[in-house]
Amino acid sequence: MIKSFRQMISASGSYAPELKFSLTLSIIASTIQGIVFALFFPLFSALLTSPIDTQRVWTLVALIAFLVVIEFLIRWRELEFGWIITIDAASEMRLKLGEQLRKMPLEELSRRRSGELNVILSGNVTDSLHAIGNLSSIIIKTIIVPTIVIIVTLFIDWRLAIAMLVTFPLAIPIYRWQKSVVAKGTRDVAIADANTASRIIEYAQGIPVLRATQQVGKQSQRLRQAISTQRQIQTEATSLGTAPAILMSSIVEIGIVIIIALSTLFFLQGSISVAQVFALAVVATRFSEPIAVFGELTGIFNLMEAALERIEALMVIEPLPIKNPPTTLNKFDITFEDVTFAYADQNQSVLNGVSFYLPERSLTALVGSSGSGKTTITRLISRYADVQSGAVKIGGADVRCVEPAELMKHISVVFQDVYLFDDTILNNIRLAKPGATDAEVETAATAANCHEFISRLPHGYDTKVGEIGGALSGGERQRISIARAILKDAPIVLLDEPTSALDTESEVAVQAAIDKLVENKTVVVIAHRLSTVIGADKILVLEAGQIVESGAHTELLSQNGRYALIWEAQQQSRKWKIAA
Repeated sequence: MIKSFRQMISASGSYAPELKFSLTLSIIASTIQGIVFALFFPLFSALLTSPIDTQRVWTLVALIAFLVVIEFLIRWRELEFGWIITIDAASEMRLKLGEQLRKMPLEELSRRRSGELNVILSGNVTDSLHAIGNLSSIIIKTIIVPTIVIIVTLFIDWRLAIAMLVTFPLAIPIYRWQKSVVAKGTRDVAIADANTASRIIEYAQGIPVLRATQQVGKQSQRLRQAISTQRQIQTEATSLGTAPAILMSSIVEIGIVIIIALSTLFFLQGSISVAQVFALAVVATRFSEPIAVFGELTGIFNLMEAALERIEALMVIEPLPIKNPPTTLNKFDITFEDVTFAYADQNQSVLNGVSFYLPERSLTALVGSSGSGKTTITRLISRYADVQSGAVKIGGADVRCVEPAELMKHISVVFQDVYLFDDTILNNIRLAKPGATDAEVETAATAANCHEFISRLPHGYDTKVGEIGGALSGGERQRISIARAILKDAPIVLLDEPTSALDTESEVAVQAAIDKLVENKTVVVIAHRLSTVIGADKILVLEAGQIVESGAHTELLSQNGRYALIWEAQQQSRKWKIAA
């Protein structure tokens, strides 16, 4: 219980004082409710005396009515206040989570599926904070009201008070058992929900491919398996919670029966009056109601706690540390000093003792087979993760001494897989420089060879590109991303040869855009087709995480090494023809 309150207050963030005030209102309202129930004893006594004390009856009725109105007003204020808190706190938490995603190491972020993050940002925040609006009041009511009823009953008949006191604690171990049984099921359901959400997103985004391979509908095994597993886990979780819930309900009902039976027995023995019997019957029912409701809400408690745990697990991920002394970048040459790096989920190093120097305003190509470490090098330049040994430096400054915002301000990235947001072309280009004017955006688009095709669109720059830019062709999306990079005008440009998957016409347009982008920049390009990087100042040939050759195109050809073999293979492939 204490843990739940602490989690609620912690989750409320800067709204914790307001939540505490709301809880104080709940305590006051619950105390008044307990006093109202206690007044049933003198009210029934006054009603069953002969002759009836009319003045006393109406005084008590008026007092009860007054207290009920006061409680209503406090509850109204408490709930209104509470719901405002939860809505504002939920918004604040989502902003905090968004800020955390911005600060998280990209390596950590990439390990989490979009469906999982979507569940945390939407469902988990809603499950946790919106539940606070209801649960906090219910918890307090469950504790305060029965306590006051027991205290008042103690003055009527200590034996009945003991009977109530026994019933109340008896529900506690049952609740704990119910909570522990349901807790595991709730967490398993949360994991299954996140997995299914990821599969649904994957299915929706991959429908064109799935249709082409006839893997839609009943043939979509990955989605069907996720939904089937989710159903199984939900069924098991529900089954596990059934027995404790029935037992809790039975305990409450048995408690009512015992209290009524004892009060009847004491009346027959002459220990208490008939008025007290009636009052006890009413009070016992009201005494047990919050306990029964509390038991029924165990699942909601577990759902809230599981949601908060998932949120906390995301929030505790530390950003990459900034080493002292923090520095800013003024020069843009790039140096790798004996760099060894392995991804967090892999035991084997991707780079092994890699060292090289790239002068400022030079063009360097990375060449090698798949998995040789080309992409990892470009990632480490933008501090995707920290190296295990060695150092990555820009302008002589270790990237671990540079604030992420400062670092990324100086780097533009253009890769094969272009991500455009479901927004207008204008806003997608302007992402690189939010304060850019329409004229600046148009200038960048013109330089990227996309102004012409944008002008032909129905709404020009205000045309929406669809989810992930689906309304545009591959070449058009690529040119939009290059326009974005041109607008940013960063001194370092990282390219994963964006022309390799394009048709000839698009390749010519994109290559012209790239030529404009890389003017007077420090450029690192991952080269799949060597013909596109013949003019590079330096070519680094990688194999199994090490640089095996380095030099200009003609120099590497003369060495008759790995580069020469790749070049010859690609030249031969250009002569291939499809035979009849």
